[in-house]
Amino acid sequence: MGSENLSQDTLAEHLLELAIKSGAEAAEVYQSRSLSRPVFFEANRLKQLETSQSEGTALRLWRNGRPGLTVAYGSVNPQVMVERAIALSQLNQPEFLELVSNFQPDYPDLGSSVPIDVLVGWGKEAIAMIRDAYPDVVCNSDWECDIESTRLVNSQGLDCYYNDTTLSCYMSADWVRGDDFLSVADGQTQRDILEPEKLVQQILQRLIWAKHNVLSPNRRVPVLFTSKAADMLWGTAQAALNGKRVLESASPWGERLGTQVIASNLTLYQDPLAGPYSCPFDDEGTPTKPLVFVENGILQHYYCDRTTGRKLETGTTGNGFRPSLSSYPTPGLFNFLIQPGKASLPELIQKMDDGLIIDQILGGGGGIAGDFSINIELGYRVRKGEVIGRIKDTMVAGNIYTALKQVELGDDADWNGSCYTPSLIVEGLSTTGRN
Repeated sequence: MGSENLSQDTLAEHLLELAIKSGAEAAEVYQSRSLSRPVFFEANRLKQLETSQSEGTALRLWRNGRPGLTVAYGSVNPQVMVERAIALSQLNQPEFLELVSNFQPDYPDLGSSVPIDVLVGWGKEAIAMIRDAYPDVVCNSDWECDIESTRLVNSQGLDCYYNDTTLSCYMSADWVRGDDFLSVADGQTQRDILEPEKLVQQILQRLIWAKHNVLSPNRRVPVLFTSKAADMLWGTAQAALNGKRVLESASPWGERLGTQVIASNLTLYQDPLAGPYSCPFDDEGTPTKPLVFVENGILQHYYCDRTTGRKLETGTTGNGFRPSLSSYPTPGLFNFLIQPGKASLPELIQKMDDGLIIDQILGGGGGIAGDFSINIELGYRVRKGEVIGRIKDTMVAGNIYTALKQVELGDDADWNGSCYTPSLIVEGLSTTGRN
C-alpha cells in the first residue's frame, strides 16, 4: 500500500467520467488510505500488536451549479455514489465553482516506515528506564507507525497525490503514594525515528518535581506553560487568524492587519516543509506555502481556503482542508509554529520568584473571545527560581489575548499535535487553589 498504488487506482477517473456523463459540469474525487501498526504496553508489559487499515472516497460534483457530496468507505459502487451525489445536489443552492486546474505534480513520499520489532524495542527500553529510577511506577504506552496516502483528482485536470509516514508514541507513568495518585504523561510525533530516551527524561523530570505536594497560591502570579501545555494558548490565536472567522466578524483580529496584536517577541507562522505535519497541498489541490501570520507581534496574514480568500479578496493561502471526508473544505492549518526564544527551561524557571508551572490541563482552553478558566491536572509551584513541589486542586483563569501581550519564550520548542511551541511565561494570571 502506498501513494504509487493509489495513484494507479482507476476508481477516481471512473467516478469523474460517470459524473460528467450524468450531467454534472464539474466533479472532484478525494481518496484517503491508511495503514496503522500500533504496539500497546499495559502495566509495564507488552499487551498486544495490531494492524488496522481504512480507505475512504469522497465524490463532490456540481450539477446546474448546485454541489452534491457523498462518501464511501471500503469498497465503492461508482454508479451509486454518483446517483447519490446528484440527488443531494438538488437540495442545495447554486454556488461559485472553486476548482484547481491543470496541475499534475508527483510529490515525493514523506517519512519512512519502521518495523514492529523496533517499536516494541523502543517501548521496552522506555519502560525499563523509568522503572529503574522509580520501581513503584506503573507505565502504559503505545507506539505506532502510520502510513497515509492521499490523492485528489478533478475534472479540470488536477491529479496530485502523496504518501505520508509518521511515527508516534504516548506514555504515561502512574504513581500511587498512599491516597495520592500522580499520572505523568508525554508523547512524540516524528518522522523516521522516535527518541525513547528523550521522552523518558521528560517524564523523570516531572516525577522529580512531584516528589512533594505543596500549597497553591490564591492570587495573581506568573505562570510558565511548558511546551506540552502551551498550545492551549495558541488555539485561540489560530481561531483569530481564521479568514472565515474574519468574514463572520467573529475574530477580534479582524481589520487589524499591519497592527500589533501580541508581544513584539512573538512570531507565528506555517511551514509546509517543517516537522511531521508537513504537507505539500491542501484538500482543494492548492500547493501549501510558507506564510508568516504574525511577525514580531504585528498581524500580517489570515489563512484562507479558495472561497474565503475570494470573499476577502486576498486569494487562497493553500489552507483549504476537510475536517472529515464528509465535509466541504474550510480554512484550516496543517501546522502552526511559534518562533522560540533563547532561554532554556531551567533558565525560565530561574526567572520566577513566585509562580506556577502548568504541564497538563483538564478540559479545553479559551474560545475565540480569549477568556479561559482551566483546571490544572499536573502543575508545580516555583519559589525563588526553584521548583518546590507539585500543586493539586488548582485553577487558573485569565484572557489569552491579554496574556500574550507580555511573554518570555524558551528555546525548547517541540511538537504538541501540529503546534510547534516552546515553553513560555505569561504574567499575572489569577490562580485559585483549594488548600
